[in-house]
Amino acid sequence: MTIAAIIAHLESLAPAALQESYDNAGLITGSMETHCTGALVCLDATEEVIQEAISKKCNLVIAHHPVVFRGLKKINGKNYVERVEIAAIKNDIAVYAIHTNLDNVLHGVNGMIASKLGLQETRVLAEKESFLRKLQVFVPADYAGAVRSAIFGAGAGHIGNYSECSFNSEGLGTFRPGKGTTPFSGEEGRQQREPEIKIETILPAWLTQQVLTAIRHAHPYEEVALDLLPLHNISNRMGSGLIGELAVPESETAFLERLKLVFGLTVVRHTAFLNKSIRRVAVCGGAGSFLITNALSAGADVLVTADCKYHEFFDADGKIMLADIGHYESEQFTIDLIVGVLQEKFPTFAALKTVIKTNPVHYFV
Repeated sequence: MTIAAIIAHLESLAPAALQESYDNAGLITGSMETHCTGALVCLDATEEVIQEAISKKCNLVIAHHPVVFRGLKKINGKNYVERVEIAAIKNDIAVYAIHTNLDNVLHGVNGMIASKLGLQETRVLAEKESFLRKLQVFVPADYAGAVRSAIFGAGAGHIGNYSECSFNSEGLGTFRPGKGTTPFSGEEGRQQREPEIKIETILPAWLTQQVLTAIRHAHPYEEVALDLLPLHNISNRMGSGLIGELAVPESETAFLERLKLVFGLTVVRHTAFLNKSIRRVAVCGGAGSFLITNALSAGADVLVTADCKYHEFFDADGKIMLADIGHYESEQFTIDLIVGVLQEKFPTFAALKTVIKTNPVHYFV
């Protein structure tokens, strides 16, 4: 088992292309080709976590937060980031971060929060645009089935919960094979007319090369005629935050009590009670106050998130409850998510949860 194989599986669920522009997700230290002896999963790659990985003979640390977020000009141990990097490199520990790309998928960080709260009919709160491509490829009629299967097998053709989606139209293709060609049909120097099928489908941008490679392997022509077009369509499976419904409405007090119970909280920072039931719930792990407007537009009764500043509580404007449960607390179940994903795919591989609570925030109660 190489580190590359582990990362490939994680990024098949949360593609690296979905990370935000400010992020630094990915392999931060180490080599993709290293044989992995075990993975230790955490929210934050601290010095204590690196020592835990050493003691448990894990040469891969999978963290939610990138330990290196901004550029480093020197690594001399003057702060915890540099000390973590030095310890990891000295002990051949690879450090990998799966951050906002895991935030931006339907069954990622926010999916875990929604599951813990029992939300139903969940959907992305703020969908991402321009991550889809439209593919049109022209295929001899007898080979259309094989090429379609190759396209679908490479990951194209998904629309919501539907797979193998395409539109197919018949037409007549013409071409004149040039000198030195070995055409599938026709003769060099003479125009050939070939009954063809135009296959149209969509794919996420990060699968482009994978899909094109599959087409070229399945297509009988030397030169494949195809179009790849950018789309402005939004995807209801990619984006920030989630919104869903409680099976049974709850009072504001009861909902806040349940937040404390589910997330192990001693306190919840929140806006004033609006004296109405909580039914539609928006969630965003980590700092999610940027979604207040989206939550309002979606008709949410409450936005559960973290890291809200004083003035951002005013943005609720008496129309929605804002519940700040803490950054670490909101993302704590991400560890369970990652370990579960790895154990399902690699049942004999050692994927371990850290026993160290890396939350830097403490509460005196």
